[in-house]
Amino acid sequence: QIDDTPYLYFDSRGLSGEEKFFKRLFDLLFSIILAIITFPVMLVCALIIKLESKGPALFTQERVSRDGVFNIYKLRTMVPDAEKETGAVISSANDSRITKFGKFLRKSRLDEVPQIYNVIKGDMSLIGPRPERPEFIQDFIRKYPDYDKRHAVKAGISGLAQIMGKYSTNASDKLRYDLIYIRNYSILLDIKIFFLTLKTVFLEPGSVQDGANVDYTDEMK
Repeated sequence: QIDDTPYLYFDSRGLSGEEKFFKRLFDLLFSIILAIITFPVMLVCALIIKLESKGPALFTQERVSRDGVFNIYKLRTMVPDAEKETGAVISSANDSRITKFGKFLRKSRLDEVPQIYNVIKGDMSLIGPRPERPEFIQDFIRKYPDYDKRHAVKAGISGLAQIMGKYSTNASDKLRYDLIYIRNYSILLDIKIFFLTLKTVFLEPGSVQDGANVDYTDEMK
């Protein structure tokens, strides 16, 4: 780090065969347990979504991961047909299309719970960089040359960027955390991030404030 600017070299090596095996074993074990525990929560959330506005409680959206494009599952947090007039646009924290209950779902990250089933299917991992929409990938790569290196591993429900940042933390900050995670991957790091995710959901919104000058060495400690 020079002054307030972090510099990062990343070799995009991905994971070894052994690391991939144990990561998949971890994903299956914990995602099946989580699916059983969270099923009643998803039912209650789905009911509230249906009562608040017309339209489906669940929706799918194309995202990109290590193995290409897949359909991600989410609880609906916006009004129906939110992109009918605008097309694909990145949502902000104060987006007027987000419903009242949708704001709670996003803040608590409960809107991501259905992705447990993406993990069971093998589309995603429990821990990894968040998957982005295909419409935005090339634009992000132009802005951030190392962005495509996030795809060295499967996308995840949660990750280092999610526990350190907020929903609105900018893409540049999130990218640095994603690359740090991949470069330092271990099964113990996955377990640590898993439990820190629970802490983030219940106790705090994250450490990185949007637009702040971040001391990454201190944040990682």
